[in-house]
Amino acid sequence: MSDPDAYIALISSLPGSERLFVAKQPPISRLRLDRRLRALAREDAQVLRVLEHALNWGDYDMDVTDVQAVERCKAALGDIPQPTLQKLFLERMDLRTAVAALRLRKQGGSSPAGTFGMGRWARHIPANWSDPTFKLESSMPWLKEAQQLLEAEDPLGLERLLLSVSHKQLKRHAARHLFDFEAVAIYVLIWSIFDRWAQSNAQDAATRFEKLAQQAMADVADIDFEGAYA
Repeated sequence: MSDPDAYIALISSLPGSERLFVAKQPPISRLRLDRRLRALAREDAQVLRVLEHALNWGDYDMDVTDVQAVERCKAALGDIPQPTLQKLFLERMDLRTAVAALRLRKQGGSSPAGTFGMGRWARHIPANWSDPTFKLESSMPWLKEAQQLLEAEDPLGLERLLLSVSHKQLKRHAARHLFDFEAVAIYVLIWSIFDRWAQSNAQDAATRFEKLAQQAMADVADIDFEGAYA
């Protein structure tokens, strides 16, 4: 059972951050952040570990395919009991699915049969494969820019866009949580976005882009997951 007073003290001790892409580093080191997170109740600490492992950009190295990432996230979803954290988790899955589809299509891949990826658009995307934004521009207005960045082969620009979208999603949820575990978890996920951008450079982004584009082609026959929104 979490201690409300301990969580208020924890949140109050966490420094705010500058604007994303302006700050040269996260507002607190990971070592100091981990020390503060010792105040979490055991069950909350475990949920946070699940979230970070499934969502952190840095945990998806060059050898992790889209299929493996989706499998990991489907398994993780069952270990996250908080509705807000489930929602932000699924929003990130929607993003991953849409971007993977853009990559696959750019490489000349045809419309996958059945479902593609994970989330509420898993069936919608294959059914609207020929549309530039899969007819999702109203739900994902950033998709048009993502598609343009892919066509321009600007991996660093694409990474910046996706980090910005994820940051805005998290900030929206953060506005509804102030001194509870969800607020702590969202802070940590936002910290990870700042850390990811601080480590980004054009060469690494290009390498990730090429590797993920190849994986999207190789994995399409294996991606066949039902949507997670039930």
